[in-house]
Amino acid sequence: MYNLQTHIKNYLEYCNTQKCLDEKTLKAYRIDLRQFFEQLSIPDVTEITSCELETYIARLHQKYKPKTAKRKIASVKALFHYLAYKEIIEQNPFNKIQVRFREPIILPKIIPLHTVEIFLSTIYEQCQNAKTAYRKRNALRDAAVIELLFATGIRISELCSLKDNDVNLYDGIVLIYGKGDKERRIQIGNSSVIHILEEYKNNFCMEIQICRHFFVNQSGKPLSDQAIRRMINHYASLASIDLHITPHMFRHTFATSLLEADVDIRFIQEILGHSSINVTEIYTHVTVAKQKDILTTKHPRKDFHL
Repeated sequence: MYNLQTHIKNYLEYCNTQKCLDEKTLKAYRIDLRQFFEQLSIPDVTEITSCELETYIARLHQKYKPKTAKRKIASVKALFHYLAYKEIIEQNPFNKIQVRFREPIILPKIIPLHTVEIFLSTIYEQCQNAKTAYRKRNALRDAAVIELLFATGIRISELCSLKDNDVNLYDGIVLIYGKGDKERRIQIGNSSVIHILEEYKNNFCMEIQICRHFFVNQSGKPLSDQAIRRMINHYASLASIDLHITPHMFRHTFATSLLEADVDIRFIQEILGHSSINVTEIYTHVTVAKQKDILTTKHPRKDFHL
């Protein structure tokens, strides 16, 4: 009745069927709770006290970075909230624990805008100079992928999940299902981006019809995030770009560029699909860092010889 492993299994099923959490979140919960069960070695859930939890939390801090430790603690905390809610335990041991720690601010890595331009130019050159129809189609699709990443700040997982009817090129609107199946619509504001998306869709219409995803490979299967990462590495190498570019960096660059153009942060929050303004505010640190660099290197006081 009080077997911890059984209750973890039931809780994960509850998260799947009742809370409808996405697969990535469920996978993280499974890993975190399996580790908790294995390391705690207390099979009876009623025997777990705040003292054991504090010891486990201390171990997490020693082993993991703050962000990872915080997530793992949150997974266990959610489990005990569920156990108390279902009246499996009388008292939640987390009620006697204060878990507060400051995460170091890790500034999002962005791509300099001139590098984005070089990157895109390289793809378009490959498309224009392609020796075979196969290479030309690949380059055309790759251009469409990068243009949409940079034009909308869409997450790579969201882009790969786009269905054919989620992209309305007539009105220039993309329907995105984000984290927790939250829906948002983003307007594509650049006619060149719409044009390359239309050209891509016309060239891949048969493959798109086969799998119903918007971005596909030439075998008619959905384009994977790993394929996009390999593609980015390929063009970065062709363009002799030393910076290691990831798909998420286009999202960071998109958000930072809007903030530097004085776009209200709440508009950026809505476009990015952040549930909290606190998440979006990380980009304000980037602009402050840039301001410091400007005032250090560009201010005329540095040239005074007193």
